[in-house]
Amino acid sequence: MKTPERTTVGTRERIVRATSRLLQRQGYEGTGVKQISREAEATLGSVYHFFPGGKQELAAEAIRHGDEEFAVLLRAGLGSSPDPGEAVLVCTRMLARELRASDWQDGCPVSTTALETAGRAPEIERAVAAAYANWRAIVVDHLVAAGIGTQDAAELAGTVICTLEGAELAARIACSEEPLLVSGKHLARLLGTYTGAQR
Repeated sequence: MKTPERTTVGTRERIVRATSRLLQRQGYEGTGVKQISREAEATLGSVYHFFPGGKQELAAEAIRHGDEEFAVLLRAGLGSSPDPGEAVLVCTRMLARELRASDWQDGCPVSTTALETAGRAPEIERAVAAAYANWRAIVVDHLVAAGIGTQDAAELAGTVICTLEGAELAARIACSEEPLLVSGKHLARLLGTYTGAQR
């Protein structure tokens, strides 16, 4: 029987999504191409047809997929309020809700893969760097729109992204929303010192 995803999503996209899910849950080293093909309901031949560079090329594409998934969440959360502090709180609540819904399994495929492949997978490193740059740019745009200067916005955006990534990892390890919610509260206070919002 065909799954709903199989009937609505092309083979290449299924392979990328399956890789992203597996990287989230078990990391780069724990994920094999055969397992990806099974998870995606695709043949090994199809996997290598679309990704002749093998696992590294596939992981880089999965990171780009994860980049856009997180970018969608960031845009939605930040777009919820013109107040950067409140908007970041919304982002942390969204992340906490999604992580809880996955039973604490679905972390960030970007960070997980980056840690395991640092210094030995240039294609993956480029995809990771692009993802972080994309996320920072999204936050910068929101902060600048709120009246924060460009230099401060760039530095704060880096702080926001690093904190969210670290808090998500801590929440996953603890099987608790608390690290994300506490981090969101303190990020909101920090941002309030730049916008005059009191928390």
